[in-house]
This record gives sequence, structure tokens and C-alpha cells, in this order.
Amino acid sequence: MSIGHDFRPKVVGFLCNWCCYGGADLAGVSRFQYPPFIRVVRLMCSGRVDLSFIFRSFMDGADAVFIGGCHINDCHYNTEGNYDALSMTHLCKKLLERAGIDPKRLRLEWVSAGEGIRFAEVMKDFGKEIKKLGPLGAGEGVSREELQRRINEVVRLIPYIKLAKREKLALHDPDEARYESLYSKEEIDALFRDAPSYYIDPAKCQACMICFKKCPVEAIDGGKNRIHVIDQGKCIKCGTCFEACPPRFNAVAKIIGDSIPEAIPEGQRTIVRKK
Repeated sequence: MSIGHDFRPKVVGFLCNWCCYGGADLAGVSRFQYPPFIRVVRLMCSGRVDLSFIFRSFMDGADAVFIGGCHINDCHYNTEGNYDALSMTHLCKKLLERAGIDPKRLRLEWVSAGEGIRFAEVMKDFGKEIKKLGPLGAGEGVSREELQRRINEVVRLIPYIKLAKREKLALHDPDEARYESLYSKEEIDALFRDAPSYYIDPAKCQACMICFKKCPVEAIDGGKNRIHVIDQGKCIKCGTCFEACPPRFNAVAKIIGDSIPEAIPEGQRTIVRKK
């Protein structure tokens, strides 16, 4: 794809306070030259970068995202924070690929506070690569509207993905090569194909409010003598409601690969108890 020379990439950079931010600061005071594309977000640790931060950066118009942290086994905030960043980044690259976004638009590097030259060199190389890729969407040959739809599909499932992959996300292995094959394309496809949905059967719900109180994101609308309904837009697919519903009611259904029934009309949600 041919990109004009006036293309200036928008790069969001999440930098660890203790190392990479110091390296960026040293690059600045030392007057080391690098492209002024990056917009820095300073964090206490690279391990604090969440999948949602990255996808929302792309959703808001970033052409690339950079994560900079302490070197492995040299984390100054949480001794294993950079391992968390490493596993999360490899998962995110697979999710970006599934959304049709070039995974090269996300880059993770280790830069210490004394490596100002290294920071400048990394920024020059990353800036050159993103200029070559072109603007987000245009570089992939995808319209902005379609790209937003694909990103939204991923963002909606991020809480579920983090729950489903919590063991791999917690991997702390000094062998960085192992992370390259940590997530497969088939594994990522299965996440989307097999993502469950939860539905409260109005014929079985007794409005006991147990699931209502236990939902961690308040995705259940209900009340005393009022049939509960799950807001699918808020639901993170954690299954707490499914586990909390008393077996004698068995009102919460787990649905995979099927459409969710329409919610019961508001006027029919009141339960009339027999006196």
C-alpha cells in the first residue's frame, strides 16, 4: 500500500515508571533523536497494562501501541509484573490478528532507566515500521466501520477471555521463547466460538435475589417478587449466576452456540405469591 510522506502515526505508549519511563526521560535530556509519534501513559508497572487498554487505544484512533517495561527478573514494582505483560502481549497479538489488525502494531520492549539510547533506537525502528504499515484500517484494507465492529467484538469478550486464560496469563517463565507458542490460532477461535451466554428462565426464576446480589458487575436486573433478567451487554460471562442459582430452582441456563431467548416483557415480570 502506498502511504504519503505526511503520514504521522499516532502511537500510544504505556511506560513503566521505574525503567522505561526513565529511559525515555534520559533520551530526552540527552537529546537523542527519535520520531515524536508516541503519546506516553505512565504506569507503575508494565504488568498493569490490560487488554482493554490496548483495544480501546485502537478504538480511539491509535495506529500503534507500545509497551515498555523493566528487563525480565528486574521488575522494580512487582517482581513478576513484566512476566504478566509478556503473556498478555502475546495473547493480545493473537486477538489483534483475529480482528484483522496487523499484530506488528503492538510492540513490547524492555528498557532500563539507563538505556536512553536504546529507547531512542526502539522508537525509531517502531516508528519506521508503523509508517510502512500505514494508518490503522487503511493499512489492512478494512473500513473504519468494520474495524470498529471487530474491535467491539473483542472488547465485549475481554473479561471472559481473561477468566478463561487466567492460568496462561499467570505464566512466569524466564524463557521468553516459550511465550511465542503459548496461544494458538485454534485456541483463540475456540474462545469466540465457545463463549457461553447465561439466561434466566422466567418460568423457573423465583426472584430469590441470590444471583442478583452475587453478580460482580451488576448485570442482573431484578428485585423482590420480580423475575430477574440478565443484561447481555453488561454480562462478562463469568458464570457466577449459574453457580449461585439454587439447584431446586435451576433457573439459570448456560447457552453455547445458540441464540438467547428474548427477555420477558417488563409487564410480566411480577411474581404473584400464593397466600
